[in-house]
Amino acid sequence: MKEGQGVRCQVKSSAISPFIHHSPIAICHLVLNFLPLTFMLSSSDSVVYQGQFGDFTILERDRREVIFYRGGLMVAAVCFAIATGLILGRGNDITSLHWVSGLYSIFCVGLGVSLWMIHIYLKPLHRALQVFWLVGVVASVAIAHDSPEPFALTVYTAPLTILGVGFIFAALTGIFFKEAVCFNRLEAKVLTLLVPLLLLGHLFGWLTPTVEQGLLVSWAIFFGLFAFRKVIQPIPPDIGDKSVFAYLKSGGQEQSL
Repeated sequence: MKEGQGVRCQVKSSAISPFIHHSPIAICHLVLNFLPLTFMLSSSDSVVYQGQFGDFTILERDRREVIFYRGGLMVAAVCFAIATGLILGRGNDITSLHWVSGLYSIFCVGLGVSLWMIHIYLKPLHRALQVFWLVGVVASVAIAHDSPEPFALTVYTAPLTILGVGFIFAALTGIFFKEAVCFNRLEAKVLTLLVPLLLLGHLFGWLTPTVEQGLLVSWAIFFGLFAFRKVIQPIPPDIGDKSVFAYLKSGGQEQSL
């Protein structure tokens, strides 16, 4: 569902514009405090939306799910940006690498929340992304448990670990792909290509360290931009066409992403 289709009433996002002047950590803090306010201002039980297979209304639960979806993405993006800064700035410091491991854990939790709350018309695709996330988490725990070194250092020095950990980022790439298709977002398109390029490039040794660092920084920047733009996007488009969900649930054959 493209942004604005079938929507008669949209939430204004100008109230969030001051956030752009804050650091990533401040943005995350302000967003998490702003989410309940966004929910209160954007809820309207009387609004009727025209769907492909009939009219529908948006419930408070639908809006809450979108808020948690976006909040999870913001948490993941902030953790990724901080971890990237630590790796590039203090990569030789063991304490910093342990911090990166902790940030990765929070990143996984945020991503998991987003994957649980995301609205995708194709239920099998939704379940596949969740399975990818679960496989990646299990693999990450196993790798961290078996290696005496910090998790981030283990993954960097043993590229084959990407075959397990990579499932986490395959799930994340699935979100980017969904957002690129549904909303035609440039940063989502870039991330859909950039993430597998960096991971596969490191796995097979195609990239030099300098190129890898450049791609990592680009990933952090575009991920931050992606998460921020999701926060200020009106809520209804992220909920999607509920008449399509109802049609598919009732056994309809037409399916769209």
